[in-house]
Amino acid sequence: MASRPIFRPKNQVVGVSEDLLEFSWFPGMAASQKKKSIKSLHEAARNCGFGNILEISSKSEDDLGIALSAFNLIIKTKKHGNEFTVETAFQGSKVFERGGPFTELLGLDSLKAKKDIRLKESGNLIAFYFFGMKFPIIPRTYFYDWLYINALNNNPTLADRVKLYDSFSDIEFNPKRSINCQAHSVALYLSLIKNSKIEKALESPQSFLDCTKQHYEIQKRNIGIQDTFI
Repeated sequence: MASRPIFRPKNQVVGVSEDLLEFSWFPGMAASQKKKSIKSLHEAARNCGFGNILEISSKSEDDLGIALSAFNLIIKTKKHGNEFTVETAFQGSKVFERGGPFTELLGLDSLKAKKDIRLKESGNLIAFYFFGMKFPIIPRTYFYDWLYINALNNNPTLADRVKLYDSFSDIEFNPKRSINCQAHSVALYLSLIKNSKIEKALESPQSFLDCTKQHYEIQKRNIGIQDTFI
């Protein structure tokens, strides 16, 4: 058995509900094993009354879930039209005690960027720096959510399709080891829409934080986790 969260957007206030569910886990690194685990998690969720669930990861059975993976979701800069994934933008924005940001990671594929050894050997994470803007590491998921939601909002086809779902999972996300989660970011995006806050939130990073402040104050995250896992 294993446990993973299901994320749902809140309708009355900006925020995300997280429900940790137990399900049968199929060990192994093969994609077929991951898909079995996803199916098992979704069956457990439906038995608990959850509605239309979308797995957001490269292992998803749905092409939308694959496209929404941070490894695939594209950010395009307005000034020069440069393109890179949410994952490479996130990794290439990290500032550590002894180095960073390693902006050259923006030119790599997502997996290579995530596995760059400097991300593990440069000390504790102290901030994020993205195209001239500095972001704090607390609230824990603030920068990742801001980055992901901006990218999603600028992909209208994906943004429209995701509105057909009301629950989201990410089989790769283990809350005991990780902090940021693409399924959480999607649920937060929909909550901002449902509460008519999306335009205000995306005016600036500070405006985003103002709109999500209450959510981050009650967000379930293990604050004892080492920053190197962020």
